[in-house]
Amino acid sequence: MTLRARMVASWVLVAAWACFIFFMSAHTGADLDGGSDLVGRIKAWLDGIQSALLGEGVDAVSSIAHFCEYLVFGALLNNALRHHVPLRCALIAAVLVASLYGITDEVHQLFVPGRACDPVDWLVDTAGAATGSLLLWLMARRKCSEAESEASRKSREAA
Repeated sequence: MTLRARMVASWVLVAAWACFIFFMSAHTGADLDGGSDLVGRIKAWLDGIQSALLGEGVDAVSSIAHFCEYLVFGALLNNALRHHVPLRCALIAAVLVASLYGITDEVHQLFVPGRACDPVDWLVDTAGAATGSLLLWLMARRKCSEAESEASRKSREAA
């Protein structure tokens, strides 16, 4: 795959994931309860685990879902941005863009019956994006270090 194709694919994945987040924000947990689709079954399974571990009435699944959605979003943004800016800048920009998208996500929820704008959700979104972006940055940095070490080794062998 060419560099340009990888760059385009990375931005397509960012857009697709942003649409997924929007879709999930347009639904309440009750919309997903009892659903026979994959998301409904996963939610029911997580609700069962949550009730067994934390008791009835506790909703950790929502926060975990927000964190996971934005963990992936932060990593995808970092991956796309690193084609345009240095790795460190991509790390910071990915967190900022994801955090701003998190704000729009919370505002969107004001208009969804049964949902609310929750600043704590935005903080969880931002923490997830920071974690995802940092993990991708660490992997990319490690890959660059390995490539530099290999090039250095080959250079020494050739000399």
